[in-house]
Amino acid sequence: MSFHSPEALRKMGFLSVGEQVKVSTHASIYGASRISLGAHSRIDDFCVLSAGEGGIQIGRNVHIAVMCSLIGKGRIELHDFVGLSSRISIYSSSDDYKGEYLTNPTVPEEFTHVNHRPVVLERHVIVGSGAVILPGVTIGQGTAVGALCLVAKNLEPFGVYAGSPLKRIKSRSQRLLELEKQYLLRAYDRVKFP
Repeated sequence: MSFHSPEALRKMGFLSVGEQVKVSTHASIYGASRISLGAHSRIDDFCVLSAGEGGIQIGRNVHIAVMCSLIGKGRIELHDFVGLSSRISIYSSSDDYKGEYLTNPTVPEEFTHVNHRPVVLERHVIVGSGAVILPGVTIGQGTAVGALCLVAKNLEPFGVYAGSPLKRIKSRSQRLLELEKQYLLRAYDRVKFP
C-alpha cells in the first residue's frame, strides 16, 4: 500500500493533520478543508471520505480499513482508537424513503427531504466488516459492533452488539483502557526522550 507523503497531505488542504498520519494514495478525499486527521491514524486503499458542512473529525490512532465510506453533510466523529474493518459505510445524511419526496443528488433540493444528523463513534469503538451506520447514531466508548450489522440507534458503552436486528449480546472488557495508558506513556516517553 502506498501512502501520501506529509507534504502531499499538507497540499491536500486538510483542516489539520497530526504526526505520522498515513492516507493511501488510492483513497478519495472530498472536502479536505473540513477534515481533521489525528496523529498516528491511517486510511487505507479505496476509502471515500466526503465531508459536508459538518466535517469529519478523526482522532488519534484511528484505523479505517479498505473500502470504507464516510459520507454526508452532518458531522462525523471517530474518536481516539476507533477501528473500522473493511467495507463499512457511515452516513450522516440520508434521503427520505417514505415516498413523500424525490431522492438522490440528481434532483434539486426543493424536491427532496434529506436528513442530516451527526454520527459519533466514541473512543475504542470497533466495527466489523460490512456494517452500516446511519445518521444520528452515537456508539458509546469501547463498544464492538459485529460484521454486517445495521446500526440505526445509539449503542451503550462497552457492549458487544451483533445480529439482525442488532442487539447487545454481552459486555466488553475495559482492560483496553489500562493498555491505552501504558501505550500513551511509552509513546510519550519515546517522543520526549529519543
